[in-house]
Amino acid sequence: MNDYLAQPRIHGAGHTLDLSTPQVMGILNVTPDSFSDGGKYSSLDSAMIQAASMLQQGASLIDVGGESTRPGASPVPEQEELDRVCPVIERLVKEYGALVSLDTSSPAVIREGARLGAFMVNDVRSLTRPGALEAAVESKLSVSLMHMKGEPQVMQQAPHYDQPVEVAVYAFLQRHVERCLAEGISRDHLVIDPGFGFGKNLDHNLRLMNEMASLQALGLPLLVGTSRKGMIGQVLADEEGVSRSVDDPCGGRLYGGLALSTLAVERGARIIRTHDVGATVDALALTWAVMSTDKS
Repeated sequence: MNDYLAQPRIHGAGHTLDLSTPQVMGILNVTPDSFSDGGKYSSLDSAMIQAASMLQQGASLIDVGGESTRPGASPVPEQEELDRVCPVIERLVKEYGALVSLDTSSPAVIREGARLGAFMVNDVRSLTRPGALEAAVESKLSVSLMHMKGEPQVMQQAPHYDQPVEVAVYAFLQRHVERCLAEGISRDHLVIDPGFGFGKNLDHNLRLMNEMASLQALGLPLLVGTSRKGMIGQVLADEEGVSRSVDDPCGGRLYGGLALSTLAVERGARIIRTHDVGATVDALALTWAVMSTDKS
């Protein structure tokens, strides 16, 4: 099996995550308006119950988000985001010893999350908010840089690319990786995310998945999140917009999401971000077993 990672691990704030096999990042949205689970885990107790369940099912990281970035979402005041996420981060680290990822673009959340023991910044805006890059450098957290065209409020309004989408994504990520390196973030603290569903229509998303292996040339671990996203519903829905998967507990998007997760790992992904941890852990274990088979 071709391994594009010279050092299959990432570091952040004194922690290390082994990426010699694919890892699962469980999504924990402590928001009232996230697209799939908004409001379900907005209380501290419900968030902790869900986090414990995901860890038990095999999640290696818990990605805590206090600001929805679904299409059309509005920004959240920084203090409100802090109030949502900080109690969760603190308990996850202290009570469970969990590796916590901060799904944030806010410098204040980066700094406070680092103080509370977080491991990673998972920023859909690639540290472009004023002060975010400086906060990430100071925090010494691992950083996931994601491609997004536009802002969440407008990103799905007829997105257009003047070049193949995978070429545009590669150039964007390369530029932001170089920006981080120039400011003192080391390569073994960096992860890249193609940003499925962020400023991309269905054709863009499908082509990006098909050509995603080209991003391996950047030599950094790939994080992929397609869980329950609109591209799945667009492909699998019938003429009336209803999924044919009548037994799917996730609105018709679980099985398609598992298919995309296995395709992503086959194309180089080492971290899969998902709402559906147990099913994804099983799917990736079997995918990796096949990929690791001795061909001699």
